[in-house]
Amino acid sequence: MPGLAKTIKGLWSLIVGLGVTGVEFFRPQLTVHYPRKEVDNLATYRGHIDLVARDDDPLTPRCIVCRKCVAACPSGCIAIESRLVGAEPGGDARELSLAPGLIVTGSHAAPPPRQKIRREVAAFHLNYNLCSLCGLCVQTCPVQSLAFSREAYLCGSSRADFEFELLERLRRRAPAGGQRAA
Repeated sequence: MPGLAKTIKGLWSLIVGLGVTGVEFFRPQLTVHYPRKEVDNLATYRGHIDLVARDDDPLTPRCIVCRKCVAACPSGCIAIESRLVGAEPGGDARELSLAPGLIVTGSHAAPPPRQKIRREVAAFHLNYNLCSLCGLCVQTCPVQSLAFSREAYLCGSSRADFEFELLERLRRRAPAGGQRAA
């Protein structure tokens, strides 16, 4: 008798499973069969991050090189290189140049006025192989210089294809005739 009960229970499980499969078989499909069809509702798609250009200059990112995105990234996929505007060549962009020949590296004294310090992005590297798309970098940016791209059909044949230089991408996306502000 115990073998018969087990068989009946197994058959009932099979009938219930086939019932669920039959109902789902006749419902409209939600999956898009790429490449025969492409997704048309990408308004909420979150791809890799991209730099956002300044309103007055489409070739310059909004980034103020605060490096909060680098600190917030749990994957360690963001690296920023910067340079001090007006500093000597070869100077470290993490150091503050207060006057010719005077550099403060870890001072606890009051910093110089903000208008005297100006850093700009030299390179903004993103290793998309490591990115978990958590969005912490976008959320922590104080000047909204990062946004998710809408590039849904990104493909490549090697890991190097997913290591991006976002500053170059920003300049390639700039409209033709985009002039640098004087």
